[in-house]
Amino acid sequence: MNELIRDIVYLLVGVSVLLVGMHFMSGGLKKIAGKGLKRFFKKTQHNPFLGMGIGLLITILIQSSDATSALVIGFINAGVMEMYQGLSIMLGGYIGTTITGILASFSSLSISVYLLLFAFIGTVMMFFSQERVKSIGEILCGLGLLFFGLAVMKDAFANADISAFCKSMFSSINFPPLLFLIGVVLAIIAQSSSAVTGIVIAMISGGALPLGSGLYIALGATLGTVTNTLLSSINGNVDGKRTAVIAFALRALTSIVAMVILWVAETPIVNFLHLMAINGSDAFPLAMFTVLYNIIFMPLLLPLLKPSIRLFTKLIKDKESVDAASAVQYIDDKLLKSPEVALMQTRLEIVHMFDLAYKNYVAGLGKIFEYTKEKNKEISLTEKQIDYLNSRITDFLIKLAPLTPESEETKIGAHFHVINDIERIGDHGFNFSEAADSLAQEDLSFSEAAKKEIKQMDGELRAMFEVAREAYLNKDSKSLSFLREKEANVHKLKQDFYDAHYERVLKDECSQKMTPYISSLIVELERIADHLTNIGYSVVNPTGDSSEEKQIARKKKRAGRK
Repeated sequence: MNELIRDIVYLLVGVSVLLVGMHFMSGGLKKIAGKGLKRFFKKTQHNPFLGMGIGLLITILIQSSDATSALVIGFINAGVMEMYQGLSIMLGGYIGTTITGILASFSSLSISVYLLLFAFIGTVMMFFSQERVKSIGEILCGLGLLFFGLAVMKDAFANADISAFCKSMFSSINFPPLLFLIGVVLAIIAQSSSAVTGIVIAMISGGALPLGSGLYIALGATLGTVTNTLLSSINGNVDGKRTAVIAFALRALTSIVAMVILWVAETPIVNFLHLMAINGSDAFPLAMFTVLYNIIFMPLLLPLLKPSIRLFTKLIKDKESVDAASAVQYIDDKLLKSPEVALMQTRLEIVHMFDLAYKNYVAGLGKIFEYTKEKNKEISLTEKQIDYLNSRITDFLIKLAPLTPESEETKIGAHFHVINDIERIGDHGFNFSEAADSLAQEDLSFSEAAKKEIKQMDGELRAMFEVAREAYLNKDSKSLSFLREKEANVHKLKQDFYDAHYERVLKDECSQKMTPYISSLIVELERIADHLTNIGYSVVNPTGDSSEEKQIARKKKRAGRK
């Protein structure tokens, strides 16, 4: 009994070490390959075979088809990748992830004990200061831990009691669809088909599971892991959701068809795979089965991509969401696996927030000129969405900051300042709407002369909105002088409008009751101009502050270098 308990503990520890090893290996590979992901993805264009090749290569590098799929969904949400292009990359990713099974099958080799040294070598390398050396160390350490976890599990499964229990259990459920379902559930729990394949390989190596049963479990795992893609699409736009559903549907189609074929022709297929056995172990045959399955079926799905896109575009309608959380379009915590992509997505989300703030500015000020209650609900919802985005982006940046290299820290700081400026612009737009309601309740309104002056300031601000957005989105510093000029114009107009209003009051051409309203309005318009200038200057000054003193200091510093 003591020996049985010991081996059960070893089995649990082996599974844990295997998962930790895969995490280390994947993390190190992603750090090395992460900077080139965007460039690789952009090379696919509309060539599906090239897309599959890129997906295959990226997944081999980062050892995670889930990560590849999450990045693809992120690009599609950002509008920089089409569904057809993204799906072809994901199909290639499914082939690439099988390399982990091949590596795991090496545990059956006689030299496998020496492969454990990778863990020691990698650990030593992780103490080096160079980031690249540390990342390679993570890869080697993870590889060594993977082999160690497999070795521990193999020995545990070799225990007579555990082996007998597993054989008895799987012989009693030797029904292909049920074994397939077990693989689906295990992959959902482990969030990795590679991890499930590794566990199955250890069971086969230890004699606890026959090859035939293992094949069905491995097939089920290939479907279970796609559920992570569905989860990664929840907060995205409608195209991201369609892509995830199509990927799941196609994966379900191929895995179920393969299961039926295997069920019908299990004996000849298993006999053929036995020919690939190494040292009498069926570990390598199982790994090769997953490779052959993906290499055969994934290319066959390419002709189905466009019809699937047309079908699911009709089935999944682009419905407008009515809750604040739905405002999030581009960022998702799964993107934190690739900080470079996460930063790009953050910029796009901030621009989206900027557009919502502009929308409320136009709607709120519009009520001043022509009062109506019809847009109150829409303005209120947009304000809630802006506030939600402010909170959500802030939380995302806090999580992202420790993952980015020091060279990117200034960008993170700039984003914090920009979203604060945008949130304040949104508040001003909402304040205009509330001011219009108060004016209506008191039966007051701006004079035609005052409206004309406000529209003059509004014209300056609308031009600033357009330029500030362009400057921030495309890092265009050429238009900063335009923003500064317009900001100065707004400051001057503010004083001119003050003087003109008081002159009208003295001439009894305007009610004194309007003074608090016009004073508050033009002050808020002036502050919007300040916020827009700060947003534009975030391109050249990470603090988001456009003060003259700091601009002069920068010029002096550059002159000193020359």
